[in-house]
Amino acid sequence: MTTRRNFIKKSLTAGVGLIIAPTIVPNSVFGKNAPSNRINIGAIGTGRISREHDMPGVLKYDDVRIIAVADLDANRVADAKQFVEEYYTKKFNKPYSGVTTYDNHLDLLANKDIDAVLISTPDHWHAKNAIDAVRAGKHVYLQKPTSLTIAEGRQMSDAVNASGRILQIGSQQRSMEQFRIACELVRNGRIGQLKEIEIRLPGDPPGGNPEEMPIPKGFNYEMWLGSTPYVPYTVDRVHPQQGYGRPGWLRCEQFGAGMITGWGAHHFDIAHWAMDKEYSGPIEISGKAEFASNGLWDVHGHYETEMLYDNGVIVRGITDGSNKPNGLLFTGTEGWLFVSRGNYAASANEPISTKSQSLQASELKILSPLGKDDIRLYISTDHHGNWLESIRTGKKNITPAEVAHRSCTACLLQHIAMKLNRKLYWDPILERFKNDDEANAMIARPQRPPYNF
Repeated sequence: MTTRRNFIKKSLTAGVGLIIAPTIVPNSVFGKNAPSNRINIGAIGTGRISREHDMPGVLKYDDVRIIAVADLDANRVADAKQFVEEYYTKKFNKPYSGVTTYDNHLDLLANKDIDAVLISTPDHWHAKNAIDAVRAGKHVYLQKPTSLTIAEGRQMSDAVNASGRILQIGSQQRSMEQFRIACELVRNGRIGQLKEIEIRLPGDPPGGNPEEMPIPKGFNYEMWLGSTPYVPYTVDRVHPQQGYGRPGWLRCEQFGAGMITGWGAHHFDIAHWAMDKEYSGPIEISGKAEFASNGLWDVHGHYETEMLYDNGVIVRGITDGSNKPNGLLFTGTEGWLFVSRGNYAASANEPISTKSQSLQASELKILSPLGKDDIRLYISTDHHGNWLESIRTGKKNITPAEVAHRSCTACLLQHIAMKLNRKLYWDPILERFKNDDEANAMIARPQRPPYNF
């Protein structure tokens, strides 16, 4: 425990990520057959979020190449190859066919020409994929949430720290201007002493067909289940066989905790950033939620949670609605500040937009520009680009592994409180509940061989 305490204390004091890397990157980082200014990337998991967010996020960079794709669904990996090659064909204005396909991420990781990977798999594979990747010497862009359980998140962060590789969690709100500005305003006392943060998230409806179906040809369902228990295949448990609509696994507790981690990983990360609690967590948690009594989809619906931090701030989580839009409401002794996604525009003469609905305050003066001596936070304007720049230079990235683990932990703590429906007491340094064997048993889940780790 002494090592863990010293590790967290050092992280808090330094205010930096967990990776201390050289500012000059050796040629070996970029692969022996690659030009020294090129980063070769493999995409692991090529479904909806990969196609819509992760692959496009790096394809646009001239000194980056996606050279490999891996997926357990043969149709999706073929689509991904076509997706990337068509992009490069159009970009270079000549036929391009340089993408290798894999049906197992371990084979992709064995490719020594690959420097970094995008991990866009279902939640229950996130931590395992990341650990495998950094142990193979690859840098990682990992979709949120960090892990299925708190214990897996700790394993992941420790593995990244030991490897010296750079991991960026896909908490892209850190690279959206209004969220950074909101956190700066809160840290600089614009709303007085921070008292409460209300975080509004959507819920998930029940439903889904639980009846067993034949496993589609070319889909490795056994491996897709990974460390979770074997259950019969049904399309509503996995992903659509036609198109890239929202997959059913997002609504199954076997593979994730629902919106509390799906959306919550974004908003609770911003709450930690605003409070300067990125390497810590709550000390008390309580919650309640509605869970479906029938059907396949069993993640939480409407919920209410409350967490107390050692600075006295209460962080509440609620289901959003027509009168309470998705976002974060910061309340202090001298006013309030609300931030959300959406269009945000600023200019040199008006660095904080007063017209955008994505950043609002109880008084206009709260949104006035920061002074030269005010606290400023890390600026990133492109989340994937920030990760790539960190790989190139060795500089700290904006959401490293330990920060990601702590944000995910806050979400998972609320999920445990929803299940137990009582107040829990958490030690954010030891990462254990105080005098609560039942709650501590929920920090981890049994892992099914051979996918255990």
